[in-house]
Amino acid sequence: MTSPWSVSRDASSEVPRSIIERAHEELVAGNLDDRRLEQVRPLVRQSWERSWNRRIGAEVLAPLALTEEELERYRLEHPLAGTMPMIRGLLLPGDPDDSGVMIAVGDHAGRLLWVEGDRQKRALSGDMGFVAGTNWAESVVGTSAPGTALEIGESVHIHGAEHYNRLVHPWSCTAAPVFDPESREVLGVIDVTGGPEAATPQARLLVNATARAVESELLVARLRARSSTPLVPPPTRRRRRSEPLRAVLRVLGRDRAQLEVFAEGAESIIELSARHAEILLVLALNRHGVSAERLAALVYGEGSSTDTLRPEMVRLRKVLQRIAPELAPESRPYRLSFPLETDAHDVLSLIDRGAHRVALTAYRGAVLPVSTSPGVEEFRQSVRSALREAMLAEANIDVLLAYADIPEGADDVEVLRLCLEMLPARSPRRAGVVSRLERLESD
Repeated sequence: MTSPWSVSRDASSEVPRSIIERAHEELVAGNLDDRRLEQVRPLVRQSWERSWNRRIGAEVLAPLALTEEELERYRLEHPLAGTMPMIRGLLLPGDPDDSGVMIAVGDHAGRLLWVEGDRQKRALSGDMGFVAGTNWAESVVGTSAPGTALEIGESVHIHGAEHYNRLVHPWSCTAAPVFDPESREVLGVIDVTGGPEAATPQARLLVNATARAVESELLVARLRARSSTPLVPPPTRRRRRSEPLRAVLRVLGRDRAQLEVFAEGAESIIELSARHAEILLVLALNRHGVSAERLAALVYGEGSSTDTLRPEMVRLRKVLQRIAPELAPESRPYRLSFPLETDAHDVLSLIDRGAHRVALTAYRGAVLPVSTSPGVEEFRQSVRSALREAMLAEANIDVLLAYADIPEGADDVEVLRLCLEMLPARSPRRAGVVSRLERLESD
């Protein structure tokens, strides 16, 4: 089956792109009375003004709203999960990797849950943060098809420079909200993103039709379930009062880690000692548990006695009992019974999703940089290596240059040489790269 996106249709706006771009610059600068804004479509102009009034940055990256674990768990529970085969069949027939467009399905808050489709376009779009788990609500990143469709409650198409965010200007998109077929509450949004062919009247008809088909499928599924299942309320799991909803260990660029616990609508933050940070991180990396001997080796070094580890574990448990009792490590083997996230794993997840620019922004520095614990040193190097390999293999020139400005890339000759290969011959940025290369090679 051929893709409906394989033939590019005329998606050009009646207003020249240069006018839209200049109008955008004037609005971002605060000149809301500039006459060029009158030539921008009312829907787009109103969205721009909402974005400007919310003080959204014109080059802000879509933030990561769901970690990899949260994303997988949320996908399974989301009402649109069962309709994904239908969405793929309608919008990505044939070979999805060579479809020419991407499809994204998000929730009611604008968080993208699935991003699929053309392989090359997904690799490119990662640099603007268009990956599963990021938040594309209009209130977060400004005008975009998924965010604006949710904002106004109807389908929209956004052409290139009509996006509020400059990073998204190379792209066009069409999106439609999906409503609960009975309550009419917003369940989520379906988006198609690509080149000009992704923002045509035909694209809007197709995305609208897909959204309505999904709503019909949801209603049919419910009616079938009601006719075959007795009306017995499902059992509910009561969460223990002290159980944290989420716990995050922040170790990037910190000598002493910060533990954040979110529970019962409140947030608690404590700074851990260097040793307690090392122990918690090693336990987070070994979720199935480790013996006392192995934990001592990972924290203190090979040949270390468990007699040194055990009193430290007692002190760590006392600290955690005050903020998050469920995080207190269990023994035999030592392990965490509640999942502990880390900001370093967020970076690795972003790299896996192809969001290199977002990953680089989230990378605040080396993992516990002064720690000499073998388990920490090994993880620190693995994060560095994953970031470097992603930069060398897939990052665009702007992201690669940004990587060359952080300590990990500043003295990396291979990175700088690749920057020179990718920079245009007359780029003014070449001189600085050449100077740095010459200094490094002379040393």
